[in-house]
Amino acid sequence: MTAITQRAAAAGTQAPGLRWRIAEHLDARLGDPSGTGPLSYARTAAEDAAEQFPADACALLGELGIQHYYVPAEYGGALTCFPHLLEIVRTLARRDLTCAVAHGKTFLGAVCVWVAEDRAGARHLASLVCAGEPVSLGLTERTHGSDLMAGEVVAEPVPDGYRISGEKWLINNATRGRLVCLLARTSAEGGPRGFSLLLVDKHALPEGTFRTLPKVPTLGIRGADISGIAFDRAPVGAGCLVGKEGEGPETVLKALQITRSLCTALSLGAADHGLRLAHGFAAGRELYGRRLIELPAVRRTLAETYADLLAMEALGTVAARSIHTLPAELSVTSAVAKYLVPTVVDDILSRLRSVLGARSILTDHHEHGRFQKLERDHRIVGIFDGNTMVNLYALTAQFRTLARCHPARDHEADTLAATFCHTRELPRLRPHRLSLLARRGSTVLGTLPTGAEVLSAQASREPGLARAAALARALARAADQLHTGMRAARPVPGGAPVESFDLARGYSICFAAACCLGVWQHNRRTLHDGSTAGLWNSGLWLEATLARLVDRLEDAVPGSTGPQPRLPSAYDPGLRTLYEAMLTRLTAQYEAGELFSLLPGRIAEGPPC
Repeated sequence: MTAITQRAAAAGTQAPGLRWRIAEHLDARLGDPSGTGPLSYARTAAEDAAEQFPADACALLGELGIQHYYVPAEYGGALTCFPHLLEIVRTLARRDLTCAVAHGKTFLGAVCVWVAEDRAGARHLASLVCAGEPVSLGLTERTHGSDLMAGEVVAEPVPDGYRISGEKWLINNATRGRLVCLLARTSAEGGPRGFSLLLVDKHALPEGTFRTLPKVPTLGIRGADISGIAFDRAPVGAGCLVGKEGEGPETVLKALQITRSLCTALSLGAADHGLRLAHGFAAGRELYGRRLIELPAVRRTLAETYADLLAMEALGTVAARSIHTLPAELSVTSAVAKYLVPTVVDDILSRLRSVLGARSILTDHHEHGRFQKLERDHRIVGIFDGNTMVNLYALTAQFRTLARCHPARDHEADTLAATFCHTRELPRLRPHRLSLLARRGSTVLGTLPTGAEVLSAQASREPGLARAAALARALARAADQLHTGMRAARPVPGGAPVESFDLARGYSICFAAACCLGVWQHNRRTLHDGSTAGLWNSGLWLEATLARLVDRLEDAVPGSTGPQPRLPSAYDPGLRTLYEAMLTRLTAQYEAGELFSLLPGRIAEGPPC
């Protein structure tokens, strides 16, 4: 147990209640970001302008032992459940995405070894990671991008191991990292069984057998080590093989299911940062004789983006818990999460840009130019670990199975409770249960029809839930229609037809709705009091998030939630009242110095001055 975990556990015994404890204590240890520390806003802005690697910030994280959370407890690390890692990465990303990506890359580099369950290799790697050695993942090549089966880096088998030749490019920490988990061709014919993973220690390679490539300038995360590495018959021993020869692609795809599920943390941190900047500016800026936050359009923008953030938090939390509870379905869950959360947060930041106006693009005239840096940095989240189109295509490839099995209802109540309930203990990670296909459909989305029925029954006793129940029923009907369309979809030469991608977008939105409904149902009694009680009472946040998801679903698949044309949401008096209530909760969290979240969580800078 690290010092961060120990402090969080001790605080839990002193102040019972559900909150983001690890995030609170990590943020406090990192210091006030308004100050001058390594992870202060001023320092990260200066490093970004100079395209300088955040070395001091990463060193601080090393001193705090954050790298121990990249190693499963069974190998001597601190990682016992993935929601903890989600909490940590979200906390780092709220301050600086460059540092979060640069330091967190070690988990991406190491996770293939954990998934392969090569225990001797895993114990060796665990000792290096815990000692602070960075690890990178060498997948992409200059001319092949996401097409891993076209890779040209060769690991030629020889009696004592392999000889590696070729170049990997656009690799995070390729230069600064000591270790590279490398996907290489081990069979001349290639194919799914023609590639293997090798854990390469650069310190063990003879001089002249490898060279690192120059840093690639990037629009965002300017200071990160985005470079590459080239090998020239570099010798590695047979012990460097991760898992079995020929299992590289399968291991990589399973590992990416985990990392894609956790990428949501980067987006959640970015959304909190952007919304906090916009709210602070709107509350203090005067325009046309009024404060900006008094203008109806600004109020609606802040409230709607807040609801969007809470919906994506619910999805991200369920995805992280599903790594433990529903690993056989993670091919679907991770694709939904990696597509939808970065996409929605890009939209959040775009809308908040209109609130900040010129301050959103200035580099040094408002809050250290934080917003323009944040918006640039976040754009990369939707690209790495499989971009938007890769994840949508991953969903279209499973349409027939998902449609045939909908609604999936074959899991026990305890599994569902552990997936949705923040207080339920999670089973340990079982990598052998990860699958490239969700053969029994999606249990999470399968809860949507029943969840809508249960909410309707509750609304008959609690009238305040009536609008949320109506929205849930509309989304459940839409999910049924989407599955009908998915069942009828047929591949075309070269891939899925264009309309299948719209269906995949709609499917993702319905999946997020199921997450919101499940999180609310399984946690509402735990959070009926405390600082976030106002969000939970009468289903306030649930109604707001479902309303936003209905709007997004109509944009993706017009007419899926009811007849057209629909009354624009701006003219719906019920929604005006709803979003005013949401703005009140947003302002309360802002003024209390807490995360914009469904759960309480103090931030290091505290209430605004």
